[in-house]
Amino acid sequence: MTKTVSGFAGSARFVLLAGVATLAFPVAAQAQSTDAQDAQAQTNSDADNYSDAQDAGTGNEIIVTATKREQTLQETPVAVSVTTAETIERAQIRDVTDLASVVPSLKVSQNQSQFATRYSIRGFGTDGNNLGLEPSVAMFVDGVYRSRAVAQISDLPDIQRVEVLRGPQSTLFGKNASAGVISIVTREPSFDFGGSVEASYGNYDAMVVKGYLTGPITDTVAASIAGGYNRRDGYLTNAYNGDDVNDRNRYFVRGQLLLEPSDTFKFRVIGDYDAINEKCCGVLNVQPSAATLAIRAVGGDVNDYRTPFADVIYSDVVPDSKVRNWGVSGQGDLELGALTLTSITAYRQTKLNADQDVDFTSARSATGANVGQAKLKTFTQELRLASDFDGPVNFLVGGYYFNEDVNTADQIVYGEDFREYANILIGGPAVVTSPPNDFAVDSLEGTISALTGQNYINKFFQPGQGFFNRMTQKDEAFSIFGNVDFEVTDGLTITLGANYTDDRKKVVTDSVSTDVFSGLDLTAIGRTAIYQQGLATQVGTLLGLGRLATGAEIQAFAGANPAAFAAVNTGVQAFAAANARNPAVNPLLALRPLQFLPPFQNCPNAVEDCRTHDSDWSYTARIAYEISPTLNMYASYATGFKASSFNLSRDSRPTEADAAALRQQGLAVTNLAAGSRFAEPEDSTVYELGLKGNWGLAAANLTFFQQSIKNFQTNTFTGTGFIFSNADEQSTFGVEFDGYVRPIKPLTLSLAMTYLDPKYDSFVNSPFGDLSGESIVTIPKLSAVFGAQWDQELGNGDNLILRSDFSYSAPVQVVQGLPGFIVINPDGSRDFGPALAAARPFRAEVNDLNASITYAMQNGLEVSLWGRNLLDDRNITTVFDSVAQKGSISGYSNQPRTYGVSARFKF
Repeated sequence: MTKTVSGFAGSARFVLLAGVATLAFPVAAQAQSTDAQDAQAQTNSDADNYSDAQDAGTGNEIIVTATKREQTLQETPVAVSVTTAETIERAQIRDVTDLASVVPSLKVSQNQSQFATRYSIRGFGTDGNNLGLEPSVAMFVDGVYRSRAVAQISDLPDIQRVEVLRGPQSTLFGKNASAGVISIVTREPSFDFGGSVEASYGNYDAMVVKGYLTGPITDTVAASIAGGYNRRDGYLTNAYNGDDVNDRNRYFVRGQLLLEPSDTFKFRVIGDYDAINEKCCGVLNVQPSAATLAIRAVGGDVNDYRTPFADVIYSDVVPDSKVRNWGVSGQGDLELGALTLTSITAYRQTKLNADQDVDFTSARSATGANVGQAKLKTFTQELRLASDFDGPVNFLVGGYYFNEDVNTADQIVYGEDFREYANILIGGPAVVTSPPNDFAVDSLEGTISALTGQNYINKFFQPGQGFFNRMTQKDEAFSIFGNVDFEVTDGLTITLGANYTDDRKKVVTDSVSTDVFSGLDLTAIGRTAIYQQGLATQVGTLLGLGRLATGAEIQAFAGANPAAFAAVNTGVQAFAAANARNPAVNPLLALRPLQFLPPFQNCPNAVEDCRTHDSDWSYTARIAYEISPTLNMYASYATGFKASSFNLSRDSRPTEADAAALRQQGLAVTNLAAGSRFAEPEDSTVYELGLKGNWGLAAANLTFFQQSIKNFQTNTFTGTGFIFSNADEQSTFGVEFDGYVRPIKPLTLSLAMTYLDPKYDSFVNSPFGDLSGESIVTIPKLSAVFGAQWDQELGNGDNLILRSDFSYSAPVQVVQGLPGFIVINPDGSRDFGPALAAARPFRAEVNDLNASITYAMQNGLEVSLWGRNLLDDRNITTVFDSVAQKGSISGYSNQPRTYGVSARFKF
């Protein structure tokens, strides 16, 4: 059977669907929600009342704990957005990804798998696609740190509220809060019996069920249990096998026990477990290349790049993604007069198994990359003492301990079609025959065998060859922190805070490449070829043959003319040595792109100890002034810190200096290239000026800030591996506004906006060249959420509630550049223009409209119709160099329109 490939013309194009640019509305669930139910819940310390009160017009404030003390939102002198339990329910917010639709400063992305989830605040966030990178935005659930984003991506549990703290929070939180904090607060068990059940059904056969039950066990012990299940068909179809991809299949259970033996002591124990077993995440081709022809030549295929939102993908591997999270924590609070001693102890485990297609095509070029077998075990201990004096001075002081073990492994294994795919790339015909015609690879094997004296026949690109990577990391850190508040005069408070962190990491690797071709030194082999051809040419010329001399003729010439041969031999050797790295002379260098899986320099070794030890002080200084009972202002200065991060991927390589030392000592593996073994620590600084006003029927917050991060840790995918690097310094000037107004009692209108002007102050050695002074094109200049809620009480006492939110983000480039499009010149210099130009066509604008209609009965029953992304606004969220397909670009798309009906009963 013969299959011939036809060519194609044109470049990749796709349409970013435009939404409605006019005003639409979300619920006032941001930092200025003032529902009486929220204040009442906190005042009474009874979480069951949190969603019960109906009077939204009293002007009462939400109580938050962003500063580790209970304060009203207006009194809290930090930039914080709060999303209430009511908003989470009405907006059908299932996880932190959905939460970003109502908090404009928060962005959440998910790429290769759930493991690759990334949180960012004010444009700052760390790529999650590497377990060695800890997040710059720290996630806490009930005061317990989740060390990777993958540890909290499942459905939100029995939520009381979610606080998003913007900017460094190191003096209040113990670990990696250099860009901000997402703090999830769940409901405490209640001594009054109550609960809720919820069921929802939507398109893509989506079903969600949740339940919550709480009540007393004794007069001093209360308990609660919550659980939920979420399933949905995928919105992408794999044309290779008919599977649906990007589905939902996850559940959680969470139990709590609250002991209050006295008025001065309480102890809360929490245990939770959640599981994800999904086909995630589908990849689209958005720009084909000549390599795409080779994919089709070996029987594979990719989607039509002109219609990416047809939601069709091609993959010969089922993209399974399995995540298991569980943990237990205990929090004790002891009141000692005006002092409160708090202890939080926690142990957590996260496991991941994810099988992904390496090339994201239906060609059997690889059996998949098992990104899983990852396991994180984390123990944390926090102890703090807070005062509540009547006098002018109050303080909070604490200590934090963190201990984590990370084990990660991945494998890339060549499949049945890879040899023929390589044959086409080398120069064989773009035709598939049965049996395959591998003459280009056969010829290469014969040539290499002759030059090296070793037998490489039928050794290159064989099924089963690959890369087997295993790494472990031990991280131990402690910090001490504290804040002191001085009330200088009535209404004027000065806050000073500090945090000292000490962080030690150790990495051990055990990685092996069995890819025979990638283990060849093409420079050395090419040098031999240049020498042999040069010698045959020179001797043939001296003998007047008019052709290359044969081996016998060269040997005879050397015996008859030893002096002349020695001179010729020396000159040819010098020429070969000088030109072995010149692609114009050594043609084997053109085959380096086919060395996909070179040997790995394991560590520790004689040069690298693979250890880091970082320590740093972070500071906070703030002045807050109550201008009037309804208007507050503050000005603050804060710094943050995140320790060094190791590159726990197959692209982890020694630095230039360490690579040179390894070569000098004869310890370097073949084809060792310098790269990024780890990233230096991050240091962040923010100056902030804020105004907070609340006049009952209206409220507004306005924040101006200048934030910068030195040595920001970046992780860039190149198509075959990852480039770990530090952006020397990047900064953002920003303005944030959020507020609401109630023109009439049933109606609440809200607006939250974030303006950012981000740039690289210095990024000399970026993967795309010197970006110093350039704008960060992946961060939207403007993000906004417009909202409205109409809560009408009916004559029978029931309520009809209409809510809507419209989330907008200005157009941005989805990636800064594409490393695979960098041109490497013969002299080793790099031309970065094509890298940036290749990325520019791929831009995204967000126009996300969500809405719901709820009928809430007095007996606790609520029925809702809801929809998310009602405009079906589709866009490509990010793009990257297609794996082993030079010139081709792949990407991920956002979720299409979803809608459904839900019912909820509270008792």
